[in-house]
Amino acid sequence: MAEFNIDVSKLPEDVRDKLAELDLELSEGDITQKGYEKKRTRLLAPFVPKQAQAPTQNRQQSRARRTQRRVTHNEKRYHSARPRSSGPGTTSPASRAKRRGNRRLTRNESRYHSEVRQEAVQQALAAMQSRPKPSLPMPSKRTSVMAKSPDREPHDSDIQCDVTSVCTVADTQPPDVTHNTAQSRRLTAADRVNRFNQSRQSSTSDDNMGTGRWKVSAKIQQLLNTLKRPKRRPLPEFYEDDDIELEIAANPKDPNAPKPEGSSMTPAVGEQLVVPSGLPRNLEAAIQRYGSATYKAPVATVLDPNGKLSITLTYGKLLSRSQKIAYTLLNKAFIKGGETCLKSGDRIALVYPNNDPINFICALYGCLQAGIVPVPIEVPLTRRDAGSQQIGFLLGSCGVQVALTSEACLKGLPKTAAGEYTTDRDGSVMGVTMTRAAMLAHCRTLTMACNYTEGENMVCVLDFKREVGLWHSALTSVLNGMHVVFIPYALMKVNPASWMQMITKYRASVAVVKSRDLHWGLLATKDHKEVSLSSLRLLLVADGANPWSLSSCDQFLSVFQAKGLRPDAICPCASSSEVLTVSVRRPGRAGVNATGRGVLSMSGLSYGVVRVDQENSLTSLTLQDCGQVMPGCMIVVVRMEGSSYLCKTDEVGEICINSGATGSQYWGLQGLTNNSFRVIPLQSDGKPLGELEFVRSGLLGFLGPGGLVFVCGSRDGLMTVTGRKHNADDIIATVLAVEPMKFIYRGRIAVFSIRVLRDERICVIAEQRPDCGEEESFQWMSRVLQAVDSIHQVGIYCLALVPPNYLPKTPLGGIHLSETKRRFMEGTLHPANVLLCPHTCVTNLPKPREIHSATTSVTDVGPASVMVGNIVQGNRLASAQGRDMGIVDEESDSARKYQFISEILRWRAQSTADHVIFTLLNAKGTVATVLSCSQLHKRAERVGNLLQDKGRINTGDHVALIFPPGIDLVCAFYGCLYVGAVPVTIRPPHPQNLQTTLPTVRMIVDVSKSVLVLSNMNVIKLLKSKEASNVVDIKSWPLTLDTDDMTKKKIPVMYRAPTAEMLAYLDFSVSTTGMLAGIKMSHAAVTSLCRSMKLACELYPSRHIALCLDPYCGLGFALWCLSSIYSGHHSILIPPSEVEVNPGLWLTAVSQYRVRDTFCSYGMYHYCYLLLWCDGSVYFAHKFDETVYFARRCDGTVYFAHKSDGTVYFAHKSDGTVYLMKLSILLAGVMELCTKGLGSSVNQLKQRGVNLGCVRTCVVVAEERPRITLTTSFSKLFSALGLSPRAVSTSFGCRVNVAICLQGASSPEPSTVYVDLRALRNDRVSLVERGSPHSLCLMESGKLLPGVKVIIANPETKGQCGDSHLGEIWVQSSHNASGYFTIYGDESDYADHFSARLVTGNTGEVYARTGYLGFLRRTESTAHQGATELGTGEEGDNISLLSRVSAPLVSGDPSSTTELHDAVFVVGALDETVMLRGMRYHPIDIENSVLRCHKKIAECAVFTWTNLLVVVVELDGNENEALDLVPLVTNTVLEEHHLIVGVVVVVDPGVVPINSRGEKQRMHLRDGFLADQLDPIYVAYNM
Repeated sequence: MAEFNIDVSKLPEDVRDKLAELDLELSEGDITQKGYEKKRTRLLAPFVPKQAQAPTQNRQQSRARRTQRRVTHNEKRYHSARPRSSGPGTTSPASRAKRRGNRRLTRNESRYHSEVRQEAVQQALAAMQSRPKPSLPMPSKRTSVMAKSPDREPHDSDIQCDVTSVCTVADTQPPDVTHNTAQSRRLTAADRVNRFNQSRQSSTSDDNMGTGRWKVSAKIQQLLNTLKRPKRRPLPEFYEDDDIELEIAANPKDPNAPKPEGSSMTPAVGEQLVVPSGLPRNLEAAIQRYGSATYKAPVATVLDPNGKLSITLTYGKLLSRSQKIAYTLLNKAFIKGGETCLKSGDRIALVYPNNDPINFICALYGCLQAGIVPVPIEVPLTRRDAGSQQIGFLLGSCGVQVALTSEACLKGLPKTAAGEYTTDRDGSVMGVTMTRAAMLAHCRTLTMACNYTEGENMVCVLDFKREVGLWHSALTSVLNGMHVVFIPYALMKVNPASWMQMITKYRASVAVVKSRDLHWGLLATKDHKEVSLSSLRLLLVADGANPWSLSSCDQFLSVFQAKGLRPDAICPCASSSEVLTVSVRRPGRAGVNATGRGVLSMSGLSYGVVRVDQENSLTSLTLQDCGQVMPGCMIVVVRMEGSSYLCKTDEVGEICINSGATGSQYWGLQGLTNNSFRVIPLQSDGKPLGELEFVRSGLLGFLGPGGLVFVCGSRDGLMTVTGRKHNADDIIATVLAVEPMKFIYRGRIAVFSIRVLRDERICVIAEQRPDCGEEESFQWMSRVLQAVDSIHQVGIYCLALVPPNYLPKTPLGGIHLSETKRRFMEGTLHPANVLLCPHTCVTNLPKPREIHSATTSVTDVGPASVMVGNIVQGNRLASAQGRDMGIVDEESDSARKYQFISEILRWRAQSTADHVIFTLLNAKGTVATVLSCSQLHKRAERVGNLLQDKGRINTGDHVALIFPPGIDLVCAFYGCLYVGAVPVTIRPPHPQNLQTTLPTVRMIVDVSKSVLVLSNMNVIKLLKSKEASNVVDIKSWPLTLDTDDMTKKKIPVMYRAPTAEMLAYLDFSVSTTGMLAGIKMSHAAVTSLCRSMKLACELYPSRHIALCLDPYCGLGFALWCLSSIYSGHHSILIPPSEVEVNPGLWLTAVSQYRVRDTFCSYGMYHYCYLLLWCDGSVYFAHKFDETVYFARRCDGTVYFAHKSDGTVYFAHKSDGTVYLMKLSILLAGVMELCTKGLGSSVNQLKQRGVNLGCVRTCVVVAEERPRITLTTSFSKLFSALGLSPRAVSTSFGCRVNVAICLQGASSPEPSTVYVDLRALRNDRVSLVERGSPHSLCLMESGKLLPGVKVIIANPETKGQCGDSHLGEIWVQSSHNASGYFTIYGDESDYADHFSARLVTGNTGEVYARTGYLGFLRRTESTAHQGATELGTGEEGDNISLLSRVSAPLVSGDPSSTTELHDAVFVVGALDETVMLRGMRYHPIDIENSVLRCHKKIAECAVFTWTNLLVVVVELDGNENEALDLVPLVTNTVLEEHHLIVGVVVVVDPGVVPINSRGEKQRMHLRDGFLADQLDPIYVAYNM
């Protein structure tokens, strides 16, 4: 463009502004380089001298030729992968004929070949080669899925073969990276923590991978390169994330769009209808006349599937049989037991197959003679085909109670004026009512237009039950006394030339066909010799309205003109069910305007205007006329949208008809009838054209010179994309022209649009050939995208290929479009290949949010804002505090005496020696161990002795405690404290999954610098087993001591730490982001935590607390090991592994011990749901090896099995494959199934005496956003057992403080709020009403514990947030952890986690950063009566003296006091949030949307990689359903979150890793995906 040498400064100002805007777009990446050059050239074109343009064009042409040569060379190399004996151009006619004979002609009736279009497509593809070629990553497919494609040749599934592709990164197509040959065994999913731990080691060496050179990360990089400059329109400025704005962006007003310039049209009037003098007065009279006078004359002849004449019906037979049928209908009682007969005006269905026109015609005329309204019905070809449901609906809505059918047809059916019917674009069936007068008028109109005369022979290939076939071959032919030869569809598939042979045989003067039949006739070259078409005066082409019938007509004429076919015999017509025949070209015509054709611009048509184009243009559309207006009719063209204004002469609109021969209404649909059948056209000034009512035809077109009708599409096939209109048939023709016969079946293509994000998106579904390989089909798809983009300037959103003969069919073998669309939208289409292009098609995404850096603003509180107390710009500063813990004199003896938890245990062993403090239950619900205070003290002393005698332990040494959940763990913990050692509790490795769990154990032992391992005999055996030696070096373990081998000896001197700030224990945990972090807990923090929980939950020695938690870290450890010792209450310990074996254990224990407070994890809810499955189909079996099995048959495929190690497995047999996984992942399925068996199961639990009325608080211990769906459904399910809905709540803790919020005994009911998801993405909290669009329900995470202060701060700027802002939760508390002992990972990012300070306001206070985002909301709540119990300690419980707080109650009614409290709402972990397009997304919100989009998605996880959103879904179904999920997942995330999914990964159930707390390990999943360890079923890379 620079070589134009234009002085920009001399250009007009508006042009200079537009050029500057273009430069900005290019720099921002909103426009591609090619688009930039194209627009710039267009702007500068008027100012360039003529001769300057020539050299540029020459250069571009030579570049295109060079590229063409390079492509041709690549294609040769590509095709050499499969040697062929001869190319398509060298096959002999005989071999072509043979192939044609073997091929089943199952093509769509309205599709055919177009040489013109093919030329244009090839030119367009060649022209596109001059662009930088996009490097499209191939989707990855599991070998087993690939092998399922029928008739696949061996090399197609060879994952190492190199095939030249569209890639420019390398000359090889990536092999199938998903098939890991080296890793022969599948990872079991028994324990999903740290599943992909080995990814770090294995990703370094390629030889372990066995996946060749290509990896997932390389493909993602390839995808990023492709998307670097996505094709985007400039977005409107000041974009608001709102529905109205989305709508505006989806329908932009293009100022450069062509506008209609013609004058307003005048109606086109047909010639006067003249009825020939000898024509019978109506159809009944015609049968009487011909049945009497020429009773031996044939009315219809049918050919059998072999082409032989099977039956002929004479007019005499037709008269007698129709009269017999009429008599039967009027006199026979059809309803059992009743005397009701059919009356005149009743409706009756005619159900006849396509090879039985004779019985249909007899039944039709029988109905007409009886005055009964016939409703002809299509019969589905097979049970698999679509249509049965629509037929049922049609019969019901039309009030049809009786159906006439043949005996043969009856066997295949489900036992359950004339009527036309039509279907709209969504597949809804509507019956069109036709009056007798209209039917007769239409027959007369056709008689005059087609010059029908008595005795003529007609050949009919069409469906005789509907539209053109019915009107010409069953009605008008009888009115004129003609003879019709019917060719069944089954015969056409075998012998496509049979209709021409019948014309020759009968010297037929009329043939009624579709352009498909012309095309098939051209293919049957061997039969052309005997054909003579000289007798033919009228070849009626029924689908002449199809824009692409032109080439079929032209080719047919060029071949058969030598066989006597006259050019003026070919007569295209246009018709629809509503208006019947719109127009028909007259046979034997003459004159200047008898026929016409126009070369039109497709770009102009997409804007709704008629513009003439050059013949050789790539984007032109050649249309032929559909003839003149029918006699006695009037035609107008009205606008497609809005009021029915008349179009201008060069404007495309909907054709409307006024005539006595149209339908009168949609049966029973008055609203639609008024819209379609009562149209009054309006002139440009808004005044009606007249009083005449017109009927909409559903056809789009315009009127040409001399009243010729041109049709360029239909309302059903219209797709409006970004304000431009495209016709589905045009897209099909382009797709067919891209190497049409090589990869897909011609005519087996469906094109439709779906509405996603306020705009229509084009989807193309095609049937691929069985011998088409993965790489070939993918390359073909990418070429289709380029061709459609080049010719139509529109992007294809989804391109899917299905196996051969797989799309649903109509009764005549065409594609059932609405059924195809329905299956696609429901995810039941099962494609074999899918390519989605949301990046290029979706141009109306909201504007990305601009993030201002910390340098521009210190906090979200601007420098100019006025601070008044806690109010900033109308918002309260987000700060909240738990109640005061009371003043404790640190120097008093009692306070010093109870600074250490170990000393409190010693005191309890002396003062309340026999008080039972722990009870451990086993799976049978019986007591396994009971431990009093003194027993615990003595066992702890023995452990201390063991450490000193055998372990030679020093003060401050770290000791790893590896025990299963139970009493031993508690004893070992206090034994360590007694001798001054620092305990580190570690979950034992899983016996069935040492490969992934043992490295985690080993890592914690190493990272914690433990000098000794303390465990029991079973675990030590496991650590030193042969299986373990395959995973870690068993000789490298530190000294390992067995607590089963201890002496009964007192510790001579009990250790006491010099200060309470010294380290008490280390708490190690793996976060959801995959980070292993150990925190330091001091003695002071331990006692402060226990004191705070004691106050909040009112824990005293008389209380019973049931714990069903993992006791290794966080609040679970504190409740299991610490809280009972401090408060003296009785803890009932229920190991989660025992609940896996007996799901009823927890609830039964709570009921049996009358427990008021119970703590559990989310996993326990799942096991309780299992109880609700015990509805008679549950079996228990005990084997000799003590293995317990718990099995439920569900359709014979689902089993639960419990091994003796307490692991629960879920096995799903699918095509011989059994998948095993832990039960805790079955959240969605369990909740769904449990509700089904609720009624009977709750009664069974009641009969067993289970009563949950005693429960005051049931707290779920978690480090995440509360799962409100699960908690509320749990409350509802067990409310019948007395569980109070307010009892169920959640807690919140994290690494820096294990217990921040906890629902206390006297706490008010947990509050819920509904927030706007869109505001949340922008870190704002906007409350909305329940049920609002984009609303998200959040529940508070319990109440703040006493002594805890929380503020909300901006994580980037460290300024304090207001109430309406989402920010990081910062906590200040005496039980905060002292700091990280170590972080396995980068430690620099976590330096300020325990010493964060605000940059404004009170900058002196130190907080710990939780790493969780949330907000505070002041809510009104009603306190429990339990508040009055505050401070009523037990006698002799001296520690309660320290804990008493003088908290005066609010005056008034003591039982119900309203107070304000600050609720903490946790939204999600900061490290897990996904920053895309400048907005913050929480993975759980996207995952919840994805889980709802298809019933076969068992679990889902999302993460980002290089700014691409990756969605991993678990498919609970057959592998052939995997590709159904890709479009649905993409659509849902786009619609609900305005995000484009970059990669969709479909995996087996159990692949998404989940930790012991039931939280997804997304980062582990990401590592496994990038290291190619997931063995996915399918990986789709969206373009």
